[in-house]
Amino acid sequence: MPTREPARPHGRHKPVRAPARRSAGDVLAGLAALVVLVALVGGVPYALLVFVGPPLAPELLDLASLTSRMGPSTVVAVLVLLVWLAWFQLFVCVLVEVYAGVRRVGMPARVPLSGASQALANKLVSAVLLLFTAGAMVAPIAKLAPPTPAAPPVTAVAYSAPIVEKALETHKTKKVYVVQPPHGRHHESLWEIAEKCLGDGRRYPEIYRLNQAKEQPDGSRLRMADLIRPGWVLDMPDDARNVHIVPAGQPREQTLREHPGRADGGSKTDRADSKADRAERQTPERAEAKHRMPEPRDSVKAEEPQQVIREAQGDLLDYLVPASLAAAGLLFVLAKRRREQLWRRMFGRRIVRPRDDAARAEVALRLGGDAPGARVLDLGLRMLGAELAAQHRTPPTVYGAHLSPRTLDLWIHPSDDDPPEPWTAQDGGQIWRLPTHEGRLLDERPGGAPYPGLVSIGTDASGRVLIDLEAAQGLINVRGPQTTAALAAIAVELATNRWSDRMRITLVGFGEELTAIAPDRVRAVGSLAEVLPGLEASAAPRREVLTGRISGSPRDAHYLLSAVAPTHEEARRLALLARRDTAGYVVAGEIPHATWTLEIGDDGRARIAELGFDVTAQLLPRRHYRALVDLFRTAGRLDGEPVPEPEPLAGLHPPAVEIRMLGPVEVVGLDPLEEGRLALATELLVYLATHPGGVHPVVLGGVLWPRGVQAMVRDATIARVVDWLGSEHLLTDEAGRLRLGPDVRTDWAVFRELVRRSHGDPTARPVLLEKALSLVRGPLLANRQPGRYAWLAADDLEYDVAAEVADAARQLCEIRLAHGQPDAAVAAIRAALLLATDDEALWRDLLRATHATEDTVRLRAVVEGLTRRASSHPYGGGMAPETEALIEELLPTWRIHVVRESSA
Repeated sequence: MPTREPARPHGRHKPVRAPARRSAGDVLAGLAALVVLVALVGGVPYALLVFVGPPLAPELLDLASLTSRMGPSTVVAVLVLLVWLAWFQLFVCVLVEVYAGVRRVGMPARVPLSGASQALANKLVSAVLLLFTAGAMVAPIAKLAPPTPAAPPVTAVAYSAPIVEKALETHKTKKVYVVQPPHGRHHESLWEIAEKCLGDGRRYPEIYRLNQAKEQPDGSRLRMADLIRPGWVLDMPDDARNVHIVPAGQPREQTLREHPGRADGGSKTDRADSKADRAERQTPERAEAKHRMPEPRDSVKAEEPQQVIREAQGDLLDYLVPASLAAAGLLFVLAKRRREQLWRRMFGRRIVRPRDDAARAEVALRLGGDAPGARVLDLGLRMLGAELAAQHRTPPTVYGAHLSPRTLDLWIHPSDDDPPEPWTAQDGGQIWRLPTHEGRLLDERPGGAPYPGLVSIGTDASGRVLIDLEAAQGLINVRGPQTTAALAAIAVELATNRWSDRMRITLVGFGEELTAIAPDRVRAVGSLAEVLPGLEASAAPRREVLTGRISGSPRDAHYLLSAVAPTHEEARRLALLARRDTAGYVVAGEIPHATWTLEIGDDGRARIAELGFDVTAQLLPRRHYRALVDLFRTAGRLDGEPVPEPEPLAGLHPPAVEIRMLGPVEVVGLDPLEEGRLALATELLVYLATHPGGVHPVVLGGVLWPRGVQAMVRDATIARVVDWLGSEHLLTDEAGRLRLGPDVRTDWAVFRELVRRSHGDPTARPVLLEKALSLVRGPLLANRQPGRYAWLAADDLEYDVAAEVADAARQLCEIRLAHGQPDAAVAAIRAALLLATDDEALWRDLLRATHATEDTVRLRAVVEGLTRRASSHPYGGGMAPETEALIEELLPTWRIHVVRESSA
């Protein structure tokens, strides 16, 4: 009959963690290490002070003795100083190792020039810390986390013979962990593996001892605790979780084949067992409470950014973020499409926002887009062409360029040491350089694009490397296992860059969907035979085209990118065409007549041997390509989608803390926070405030640090915000999710509540709408820092705010006009235009309201301002046809005044 221990009482218990197991040898080693550490840290400096003297002897303080012949006393003083420096280096290493162990920061930081000293400190400190691992260390987030459920009752049962045999078989298995490949720039460490699989990063020496000097699948061995490689199979202690269970004698190579690295570590079976164990450990009260707890309204929405940033988006970030110039061009074209969507937005609907991979792609573009760099490249090249044209000089051939945060370099041929200012010559005139701080001061001015064929092939340690497709004056052969991904990346950047004007791109054998991104630049065909005759008929001499570009009579630039290998005859015709035509020709396959060969290696490197380029390749794999196409297809939809109804607020009393978003972002009601930490803390509060269902700290880490962050940094940031905001305002639910308390409120929530109440009270509607619009102070989160709030691309907030603010203003404008109050109607529209500037329905309402004032001068001022704005809009596109038609109706003479102002 099975025997059972008494069940533990139900209820909550303090979180505990099983202590690390220590043998007698561990204790003796720890005590010995402690004695050695005390001797090194305290005994050595004491002995030096007593028997040798201080670090700086009087001889070293006398400059005259150092510049004359050195005597024995000076030599001894120098040797003493070196001994002191060696001790101080060891002391710093000990501090670093102790900090890493006590604070649980992961693998310790490397102290420069101290390999052996830090290795010794690491061994000593690790041994000492094992003396003090009887209890778990409390992480900064622990005070916010829910209590851990009690351990499950222990049950003793009598097993039958088959069960005993099965239990005996388990002794012939072992637990292993496969080291994961790097995620972006993040590589796994033994500390993190111990944290994930053993529950305590300080237990990493156990993993090290189990695997020390054992041969790994790649033939190498574990020699140092901080040097592990992806694909290694590590033996793990018996209590490890999130691991694989394999036969004890199974070779590591077989383990790696059967259990390739997974992003989450561990097999499906092991993860399922872990979930079952967690469910079994849950007490009945907690299980019942969990079932009673209502699901948050936006629980899916709260979890979505984790999927966007961490799980599904990892490689989207890896490929799209580094493509900074392509990202800037894509965002520019996307913003122009969004503006056109707003032209046709219907009342009560918002423009369609991207989802899934499309939204994740936009997050990556916002993180990676280098608009300032693209502007420097664009204006710098146009200014260069204009200056050369003014001097009646032909632009040199630019075969490559390098854009870094400091400079824009053009590699030219032939050498010329007389570039126009502010360009300067370097390396005997082989390089023309424009400092980026000079490039940022350049004004927008008309000028042709002299080098539209410049396109990125990848990055080196200091910036982006570009080649000019026209400069090869022959075929460019691209080959390797990722040929199509390289061609797609080139095509996307060419189709959206700002340093090109009139351009045609012909894609052969791929890229038909790219017309969704740039229909005016891209066409796709199935074979080279379809385009060769036309290309041969339209070929133009190089010098004539270059001169025309800078003199104001340009021809269309043309580039052919073929993922289809040409036949021998097609390759011959293409090679002859490329040598006499200005166009650029990039062709896949083995091409014997190629001038340059762009080799894309298995290691992700792009090499052009003829130019000496070896860079990290810019690639656009199929999934990323589809995500971009879906993003632009979404931006082309004009049907819109309904704006969701807001949740009612309990009241409109003044909150203890107010987060203002409808304009410059501010947090009101708290003591000032130091400037260097304010932006991150504010973004954290904004995200929590706009996701009232709660956000798990892991999700929050992925949102605020989409490129990755250590858990200790995330937890320290949250703890700092708790101290700033107060624990009564930052709560944790049963699932461990963080949420703001009811006394923290946003101006956006108040705006929505006022508009909601206006719908149910026609009498008070104008007053409520006016009060709501008074909360608008400018664009949403106007003063946010570049690179922050990228998560907005995958969130409803931007879309909802723009639509609801505009609709509230239009409602109030209609009410005021109906009551014969045109000035109040104008004021309502102008309040909304502070935020929803690109909504042309607002501009049309402003024209009608201003016309109702019967002040023609005032109306003309509005028309002129709208016209100037349309002509100089950063995303171009003029104004909506409906707006122009309304202007014609209300002010028929407007075009005459526009022409006069333009000529003046």
